Amino acid sequence: MDHEVEASRASGETRRVRLNVVHQERKPNWLKVKAPGGENYVRIKETLRKLDLYTVCEEARCPNVGECWSSGTATVMLLGHTCTRGCRFCAVQTGNPRGFVDPREPENVAQAIATMKLKYVVLTMVDRDDLLDGGASHMARTVTLLRELDPELLVETLVGDFGGRKRDVLTMVDAAPHVYAHNIEVPRRLTPFIRDGRCDYDLSLETLRVAKERAPSRYTKSSIMVGMGETDEEVLETLQDLKDAGVDLVTIGQYLRPTPKHAAVARFVEPAQFALYEKEGLAMGLKFVASGPLVRSSYHAAEGFVMALEREARAREVGDA
Repeated sequence: MDHEVEASRASGETRRVRLNVVHQERKPNWLKVKAPGGENYVRIKETLRKLDLYTVCEEARCPNVGECWSSGTATVMLLGHTCTRGCRFCAVQTGNPRGFVDPREPENVAQAIATMKLKYVVLTMVDRDDLLDGGASHMARTVTLLRELDPELLVETLVGDFGGRKRDVLTMVDAAPHVYAHNIEVPRRLTPFIRDGRCDYDLSLETLRVAKERAPSRYTKSSIMVGMGETDEEVLETLQDLKDAGVDLVTIGQYLRPTPKHAAVARFVEPAQFALYEKEGLAMGLKFVASGPLVRSSYHAAEGFVMALEREARAREVGDA
């Protein structure tokens, strides 16, 4: 059934957005996963609870939490668990933290992660529009401390748009994470409806472009959700826009509605179509595309790709020494 909704931008402009919404959201077989378990999974879960760390793996109800934790990767969420934005796909709590930041968090998180024997960590954040720098300095300090405590650990930062402030993007890039990630989430047409009104498609592309220009040798990454009313052509257009912005790595996955209050699923994209997205993205020149129903922005396949590249780079450095 077709639905038309009003989507408003921050400028006050209102547009009509047509979505094809399915009322029956029974998941197809290819979206079913095993319950998480295994020695690594249990160890990481117990450690996180003892250290009182938040993970987006749990907050966002990721279906791959068991697989990723078992392989030695985890995504830790900083700056609290209350986001100042209210995107219609996200299960993270929304509100106003009123400027509260735990000044000890960078040290505590860095020390905790250094003891967890992880191979790869993703540091993500809630949007903090209540802070002058959006939390950039807080995130950057955590990256710096982590790299000092565990030089072998690969660090990815999955960050917001910092309101488009170039200085805050550069603060994050200059902390030298191995991967700088920011998610475009959905194609241009759906952005005003699905993402918070303070988000902007072109602004997201620009933050990724700025990050790549600042550090061309490091990786930039983004993610797209499908099944929210987009067309396949719009997905390919988004991939091209990301490539033109200098993005290296892209993940594409099926949107799953976290609660009845969130945006409805418009379609369940079949695995064959995901394979086509991957093929087309690689043909465009993207270095890596992880595309599948259960793929998420922090996904072990993409992380494994980065780890392999970093191992090759380190081996070359040793050989040249």
